[in-house]
Amino acid sequence: MIDLLTSHYLYVLTFVLLGLGIYMVIASENLVKKLIGVNLFQTAIFLFFVSMAYIDVDGASAPIVPHEGTPGEVMVASPLPQVIVLTAIVVGIALTAVGLALIIRIYSEYGTLREDTLREVRADE
Repeated sequence: MIDLLTSHYLYVLTFVLLGLGIYMVIASENLVKKLIGVNLFQTAIFLFFVSMAYIDVDGASAPIVPHEGTPGEVMVASPLPQVIVLTAIVVGIALTAVGLALIIRIYSEYGTLREDTLREVRADE
């Protein structure tokens, strides 16, 4: 069991980050902490995609096909997951910026970032 965990440590780290992210989103009342939890969850998904694309075979190389080899016989990693993760990182940064802007607006309007207090204030309006 220990050998399996040490050989697949990226998957273990992925699920630990997923759990921490979900816990922060569910358990925290502060909106900033919820946004940090969402970012942690996104990071775990990025790590999972990149770790799935990793090839641990002798003779495997970067996704650059050499001139002397035939393309069907060369063992290379697929660059597609890395491209998808790069695009997702850009989208994640944009969503974080929009989330922070909304949090700043909520704080300036209501004076708090606690979700339960915001519900009470909104119910009184």
